[in-house]
Amino acid sequence: MKQSERELLEGARRYDLDALAEIYDRYSPGLYQYAFRLTGDANLAEDCVAETFFRLLRAFQNGQGPESFLQAYLYRIAHNWINDLYRRQPPPPLDLDESHHAEAIDGPELQAEQRLLREEMRAALFRLTPEQRQVVMLRFVEGWENEAIASALQKPVGAVKALQHRALAALRRIFQTDSGKVRNERKTISQGLCKPGSSSSEAL
Repeated sequence: MKQSERELLEGARRYDLDALAEIYDRYSPGLYQYAFRLTGDANLAEDCVAETFFRLLRAFQNGQGPESFLQAYLYRIAHNWINDLYRRQPPPPLDLDESHHAEAIDGPELQAEQRLLREEMRAALFRLTPEQRQVVMLRFVEGWENEAIASALQKPVGAVKALQHRALAALRRIFQTDSGKVRNERKTISQGLCKPGSSSSEAL
């Protein structure tokens, strides 16, 4: 029978290996996806997951750690790790030519377009404040309710709603400002993909 979060936490505090393994199996896939969406790098996402669980174990060893809301606690650690990473090493700028060539062999325009959209969204998210970025990711990508986000951020629900409102307004401004430039870049890439002698034409 699947253990409740409370039972898992009680077991983890006793260093029960089955409880610790269950916590890892239950939460590591979601944490990996969360980190990968923010970093765009599989190795960094794996590092983030490893560090998140290391910090959880260290907290238990020090007599600390969560007594409830384990998932929120883990995501808070992961988010803080990513923020610390990009304070030391800012996220790489979006290279549209590189994004195109990475997908052009397999082909084609649709894959390049999808990759561009993902990269544009990731770049836009990093123009938000860290808390705004976390609210957007948890609410609209992970599908969390505001109450769970409030627990992860250790803020009142009203503050979470305000962060969400400001984040969406900021994203709207970012995309409105960048939309003309992005349309021109996409047009250039699309034309390049369709040119005779381009890598995609040769692959076809």
